[in-house]
Amino acid sequence: MAKKGEKRKIIGLVCDACGQRHYYSTKNSQNTPDKIELKKYCPVKRVNSKQLETKKNLGRNVVK
Repeated sequence: MAKKGEKRKIIGLVCDACGQRHYYSTKNSQNTPDKIELKKYCPVKRVNSKQLETKKNLGRNVVK
């Protein structure tokens, strides 16, 4: 649970290969204004692929 006055935001990481959101993370938006780009495992394609930052969406897991 986030503490009162905490500046960290929840972000989703979308796979570049399949377009689905598999990972969620937090980031301090004051210190890192640019988008995060990480290399993580994609369980759908079974490869290590680039994961790009998007806003957290509680709806569907697929990004259009």
